[in-house]
Amino acid sequence: MGIYNSITELVGKTPLLQLNGFQKKNNIEANIIGKLEYFNPNQSVKDRIALAMIEDAESKGLLKPGDTVVETTSGNTGIGLAAIAAAKGYPFRVYIQDQVSEERFKVIRAFGGTPIKLTEEPAIAKTLKETNGDFVAAIKSLKEEVVDKEENVFFVDQCSNPANPAVHKRTTGPEIWEDTEGKIDILVACAGTGGTISGTGAYLKEKNPNIKIVGVQPGPNSLPSEEVPQPENEITGVHPFVGVADNLIPSTLDRNIYDDYIAVEALDAYETARQVAKTDGILVGESSGAALFAAKTLAEKEENKGKNIVVIFPDTGLRYLSTGLFD
Repeated sequence: MGIYNSITELVGKTPLLQLNGFQKKNNIEANIIGKLEYFNPNQSVKDRIALAMIEDAESKGLLKPGDTVVETTSGNTGIGLAAIAAAKGYPFRVYIQDQVSEERFKVIRAFGGTPIKLTEEPAIAKTLKETNGDFVAAIKSLKEEVVDKEENVFFVDQCSNPANPAVHKRTTGPEIWEDTEGKIDILVACAGTGGTISGTGAYLKEKNPNIKIVGVQPGPNSLPSEEVPQPENEITGVHPFVGVADNLIPSTLDRNIYDDYIAVEALDAYETARQVAKTDGILVGESSGAALFAAKTLAEKEENKGKNIVVIFPDTGLRYLSTGLFD
């Protein structure tokens, strides 16, 4: 394979793995195939958009030497950006949701980035309180109240950056199509910013309009509400896209691309992540557990017997060791 010169050359080309152990354990007669995005250099699917958004900004003159890269994140995008920024020589500052695992903060600091909890920025804290913790609203608040008032700063804004879904259409979709030799019936992916499901789904639909695209969002008991502003259990990085106001849905999510959606509760996601670790020897995170639970739900339907269901596994379970995920 030769010697590479930068981690930017290592992003993408992640493997597909059929989950034979999981299928046997659950008496599943469809084929569940995991796209292991933790094979990216910084162990998540967000490496793809981190590289794409930074290089897109460079090509357009929006990001110049000496500028500081700034973003908001639930963790994985921040880690990817911290690593790419370090490799390219940019300072990096990121605002992170308070409740994410401590590993995320430590990894970003290791890359030389500056992580700040969302509630430590007054403008964001105020918005979160007014919107029951909505992440999209927090991003808009950060841009208007903080970033737009600074100089020599590039705000990545993954929730509205077109380079986000574009890189999945350019890389993730073609990888799945080629590695399955076009034999894919259903794609299952969680929605955070929506870039993964939008870009990957768009490519696959172009190749075969009959492929079903199924999105995954948290179940009602795993979402903040007026009655329970901070649920005991949440699925990190996964956000609702059905049943919420239009202005709270990222523009990077193409709502015309998915055919159906499944709401998964956090405890089901956790249990499924624990199970696949024991059946197939892969350690994945909460969102992967949610996507796999949704895929299992689909696989158990009679009409999907024998079909190939590809599931995007966004990150590694190593990011969750300080949480209760594997307890």
